[in-house]
Amino acid sequence: MPSPFPGMDPYLEGHLWPDVHNSLAYLISVQLTPRLGEPYIVHLNNYTVEDTSPEEDVGIMYPDVEVFRKPDALKEPLEGYGGPATTPETIVLPAIKPVEVRIPFVEVKDRKSNQLITAIEILSPLNKRRPGLQPYREKRLRLHQAGVHLIEIDLLRRGERPLAHPYLPKAHYLITLIRAGQGQTQVWAVDVMEPLPVIPVPLKAPDKDTFLDLGKALKDLYEQRALDKSIDYSEAPPAPAFSMEALDWMKGLGVGRR
Repeated sequence: MPSPFPGMDPYLEGHLWPDVHNSLAYLISVQLTPRLGEPYIVHLNNYTVEDTSPEEDVGIMYPDVEVFRKPDALKEPLEGYGGPATTPETIVLPAIKPVEVRIPFVEVKDRKSNQLITAIEILSPLNKRRPGLQPYREKRLRLHQAGVHLIEIDLLRRGERPLAHPYLPKAHYLITLIRAGQGQTQVWAVDVMEPLPVIPVPLKAPDKDTFLDLGKALKDLYEQRALDKSIDYSEAPPAPAFSMEALDWMKGLGVGRR
């Protein structure tokens, strides 16, 4: 069963995101491989980061868990060592431990030299909130300085965009391309009501760009992983909240709280 949305399905931004992220990276690599000529290879790679503030995504990306315990209200206060009885605490909170997260990405490389030509990053929530935002911005800069083309696919509405620009369009989703050796960024701004774009994938000069059909990749992912079985479309989509206009449009699709 296909997704009811014409492009990005916002219900994928919640607890399904880790599965979506990995599967989308794989399907992008599968789509690109037959389109590249003999000089190129496509690798699926990953790096590991620590999420030091996982509480920000509890109930969104991470499942709700019992993270505290309340004291027994009927229990008598404990008496101190010869002093007055202490007042029972309101709640006991555990220490929040970092969560190790593996972030997949796609690399287009020169077959002979193994040189990285184009990096395709699918943004994680960790790339869009502190403290992970700054290291990711530094990684973007290193890739640009190394002469690597960078495609950034941001299919998450929450968090801060790594690309900071005063004229950046306001949209639910953003795809950007920074070509090596150029001081400009190509931007595809996409709202939830719109299909995902077909974007160019630059290669080594003088080779012409190939292309990536993001809409097809997401459609294939949704159907191959049977994601409709994991989504309750009668519930509201994951945070952040949509505008009333967008929610009314979703009701026309038969999704969302009625």
